Amino acid sequence: MPRFSRSTDGFTYLAALFMVVIIGIMLGAVGQSMQVIMNREKEKELIFRGLQYRDAIERWNDPKKNRGPLKALKDLFELTVSSSANKSEDRLLRKLYKDPITGGEWKPWPNPPNATQGITGVVSSSNEEPYKKDFPEALKSFNGKKKYSEWIFKYEKPSKAGAGAQPAQQLSMPLSIPESQ
Repeated sequence: MPRFSRSTDGFTYLAALFMVVIIGIMLGAVGQSMQVIMNREKEKELIFRGLQYRDAIERWNDPKKNRGPLKALKDLFELTVSSSANKSEDRLLRKLYKDPITGGEWKPWPNPPNATQGITGVVSSSNEEPYKKDFPEALKSFNGKKKYSEWIFKYEKPSKAGAGAQPAQQLSMPLSIPESQ
């Protein structure tokens, strides 16, 4: 006749299995929060780089800062090229930045460029939904946008009527934008 013994082996096995499940759930939660943190950092970098492009395009279109006759910007690469002997003197961008969300190239705005105005801005090609929803005054046009590809970093030329005045969007942005979320 088989003899039943009271053993704790089964209890130890179940306790170890339970601990593995708990650790797995916790690591999954940490992994998800790390992904959100990384995406928010990419989003901040997208804003920074987009503003760098916008500011370079603004300087390209400024007759006081542009040494030659004004011409429409046909290719973003022109922002990195210097025409003077001192290479860093009139170069508007150090290099062409990648889109941090996609890792690819920025799309010029408008696409294709307008024949008379040329490229007036850049836009990401990502259709992902952004985390950031509320923006400072200088980026208020991004409020309510559902995709990164709707965030257009463009230079608005001053109107002829207010030739001396600078529009609100032309204010230079600090390197870090205060978080509102």
